[in-house]
Amino acid sequence: MKGQRLFAKRAMTVVAAGLALLFISLLFDAAPLFVPAIGLLLIGLVAPAWVWLSARGARALRHLDAERVIEEQLLSTTIEIRRSALGLPGAEVVDLSTGSRLRLGGRHSPYRGRRVAYVRVMARFPRRGMQTLAQPSLISRDPLDLARVERLSDAPPQRLLVLPRTEPVRWLSSAGGRHFELPDGQSHAEAFAAVDVDGLRPYRVGTPASRIHWPAVARGAGLIERRLRADGDTRPLVVLDPRGGGAPELVDAAVRAAASITLELARSGGCGLLLGGEQRVTTIDRELSTWPAAYARLALVEGGPQAGAPALTSSRGRLGAMIYVAARPPERLTAMLSATGQGPIVLVVPQQILSDGRPRGVRGPMYATFEVSGCRGFLLGGRRDRRRVQARETSPA
Repeated sequence: MKGQRLFAKRAMTVVAAGLALLFISLLFDAAPLFVPAIGLLLIGLVAPAWVWLSARGARALRHLDAERVIEEQLLSTTIEIRRSALGLPGAEVVDLSTGSRLRLGGRHSPYRGRRVAYVRVMARFPRRGMQTLAQPSLISRDPLDLARVERLSDAPPQRLLVLPRTEPVRWLSSAGGRHFELPDGQSHAEAFAAVDVDGLRPYRVGTPASRIHWPAVARGAGLIERRLRADGDTRPLVVLDPRGGGAPELVDAAVRAAASITLELARSGGCGLLLGGEQRVTTIDRELSTWPAAYARLALVEGGPQAGAPALTSSRGRLGAMIYVAARPPERLTAMLSATGQGPIVLVVPQQILSDGRPRGVRGPMYATFEVSGCRGFLLGGRRDRRRVQARETSPA
């Protein structure tokens, strides 16, 4: 322990009372008062000494069961309590980091009980980010509460990363994730963007004759077409812009939404993730191999006007949809996003900043497509884009 503080104001009051009673007994030759005066003096002097000596060999140390935890998720911690040979009279463990205050029972008395005890504590952390947890302090007091000693730990503080919680995406239309397809569907985009042969597959109606594998037809294998690899990333891209507003609850909602959308898209085929202040897109594959590191960066995102803007230039040439998650949309957002990619654009904002069901300050046609983590996503574009999505909804699978 790095130090201990003694609080003995009550004990000093008892000592003063004993001295006063002793003075009166000597002044008036009142022998019956001599014994209680000596008793008060002994109690007032022995209690602080006993508590001080018992606390010198005691300590409280916390052990975390994990280095990461999700918001509002229960975290189990173990507090190790060691007592000295004199026991721990009236011992109490105070852990301000987890909001715990524990009174220890009779097994830590001066004459019985184990020298080491372990106490399990469950704690929740309501907000994401890196939390620095100071070690718990140990308080020892005598049975009459005349003196109290607080022991502070010399162990270094612990660091705990609180991750943003993720939630399933709730689609507001039957199209679901198909809103994240290319503007005219994946097969139509291949005709323009595909440049390299990537194997063969059965013929599909509407495929150009130049892509038919005629040697297979000559061998009697039927109509086979060449599958081409697109010269551009067709996976959707999730962009997180934490600037604007500065309200922590708006930034937290945007971070949760970005994490939830990224995780859902990654599991369904992969996606990209671009955070504010970053210059490169992080690819999250179906196996989620890069997700833990990206998840940790999401937990550490700082919002407000001083936050960095996402480098949208790194997304140029992408063919997939862009899901732009913003704590508060910047000015001229639609024009800025339209110049970055060829896919559809979905704007995701916290529902607190909606006015009449749409984001404040964002012009142009749009309609809501999904909700997640207190945010709502809007597909940006004109009626043509909306008819295109509706046509995909009603077309047979």
